[in-house]
Amino acid sequence: MNKNIRFNLGYAVAAIFAVFLIQYLISTAHQTAVIPYSEYQQLLRQGKVDAVGISDRTLQGTLKEPLPGGQKQFVTTRVDQDVAQELEKYNVRFTGQIESTFLRDLLSWVMPVLLFFGVWWYIGRRMAEGGGIGGGLMAIGKSKAKVYVESNTGVTFADVAGVDEAKDELREVVDFLKNPTDYGRLGGRMPKGVLLVGPPGTGKTLLAKAVAGEARVPFFSISGSEFVEMFVGVGAARVRDLFKQAHEKAPAIIFIDELDALGRARGIGAFAGGHDEKEQTLNQLLVELDGFDSRSGLVILAATNRPEILDPALLRAGRFDRQVLVDRPDKKGRIEILKVHMKKVRLADGVDADAVAALTPGFTGADLANLVNEAALLATRRGADAVSMIDFNNAVERMVAGLEKRNRLLNTREREIVAYHEMGHALVALSLPGTDPVHKVSIIPRGVGALGYTIQRPIEDRFLMTKEELENKMAVLLGGRAAELIVFGHLSTGAADDLRRVTDIARSMVTRYGMSERLGGVAYERDPGNFLAGADRPYPARERDYAEETAAAVDREVKAILDQVFQRTQGILNTRRPILDRAAKKLLEKETLEQNDIDALIREMPKEGLRAI
Repeated sequence: MNKNIRFNLGYAVAAIFAVFLIQYLISTAHQTAVIPYSEYQQLLRQGKVDAVGISDRTLQGTLKEPLPGGQKQFVTTRVDQDVAQELEKYNVRFTGQIESTFLRDLLSWVMPVLLFFGVWWYIGRRMAEGGGIGGGLMAIGKSKAKVYVESNTGVTFADVAGVDEAKDELREVVDFLKNPTDYGRLGGRMPKGVLLVGPPGTGKTLLAKAVAGEARVPFFSISGSEFVEMFVGVGAARVRDLFKQAHEKAPAIIFIDELDALGRARGIGAFAGGHDEKEQTLNQLLVELDGFDSRSGLVILAATNRPEILDPALLRAGRFDRQVLVDRPDKKGRIEILKVHMKKVRLADGVDADAVAALTPGFTGADLANLVNEAALLATRRGADAVSMIDFNNAVERMVAGLEKRNRLLNTREREIVAYHEMGHALVALSLPGTDPVHKVSIIPRGVGALGYTIQRPIEDRFLMTKEELENKMAVLLGGRAAELIVFGHLSTGAADDLRRVTDIARSMVTRYGMSERLGGVAYERDPGNFLAGADRPYPARERDYAEETAAAVDREVKAILDQVFQRTQGILNTRRPILDRAAKKLLEKETLEQNDIDALIREMPKEGLRAI
């Protein structure tokens, strides 16, 4: 049936009902007369009342003879009997007055209904906004992308430092968004998608916002996890809605953060299947990436720190054509990042970004921002007027080693063991060439389980290490264990973390770097897992693809390397035993040896014979 016909028919039925209702009310009003209470009393005395129905406030009845108007039905309001008698003495015409309760009765029905619908509307609205049960059924297929129009991101390339190569790659995207029609005058086309790859905290999201801020175009920001919902098909619907909104506002940027939550390789996992909700969402994303023309002014940016698990279909040409590495900054990059963040705090004289950058190798942009904030908080806590280098040094130690725990009391025996352990690390590091300089030694507990710490500061950024340098690094790590064995004749649990780290290094030398003479230059581990993992982070265990005999040979070679390095470390400390005893005694007295104390130790060290040890 036509919609207009149904609409007119409804009006006709309503009109018929209204006519019948009006006729009923009119006929009822004509049949019943409303008379004053005094007239009712007069009719009652005259014997004209046939029957009466009594209620709390009114009297309704029937007359024996009709009134002049022809009505035999009447109704009147009751009046208090004493008041009626008094008024009757003076021949006053009177009737009862009933207080109107229509509005009160109406509100008593309407208010609960309005309250119920108000609560229902509010809960539904909150569910739709917050993604509650079902994520809001009325807007379940809508995209949850946050839209920053034009320069509302508040970020430009001037706010991003330390990643010059990545910025240069993305400037091309900015130029294309500013002038998409003339950009392809030589026949080239802009990449449809740009994937930002890098460790956490290196500024991938900040770079994407800076591209939008520079290009002054709408910026759609959404996380990969926000596409997937408990209902099947919701993720695909949200992908379609996101691209539809972006097309309407083109030129624009779509930024998908944490792409690995959405773009994990299909067919991986115990419950992988063709009807998996994540796979449907990924399939829809692949279709949308193929379906738009790069000349329309729409650019897809995505960020991930796990590119090795992404589906190969995402990374093929025509989808995410370009991959931009946003790596940890080098010293020059750290200086630029520190200058950006240092503008926001009050610095004391003598604070140099170069000196702070030298203390922070391996720090990401987020780490450096946190460092400046921690230094400012430490300066505020001690009541200083400005942030000094002392605050930056303490902030670095706090971030690297953890919070000092001066209330954790060690007994005399434990303090002595910890002192010799830490001086063993420091003395071996001072004795071997090519090791990082020792900056500070302390027996004040820090962090979760550290009873003491020895801090080494690299002079420069290093990207390669030789076999000798790795062996020296292992010797420094084993210095504490060797000192305990030499001085006390037994071992403690304090070297647990050192043993884990040296074992990882030795195993990598054998299985990844081919530095074993017995096993030769063979890589027994094909893929380390996550290539963005830090140097100190152990790689996840993987299923080996070599024989049990080879595995046993690897274990024997790893043990042989560790035994050889440990014996070498013991030789270094035995040769310098007097220096070890004096330094440990001094550490027990002062609890912390600063740079001046370490320089004094260096002056005591013999200048010859280091390489022969």
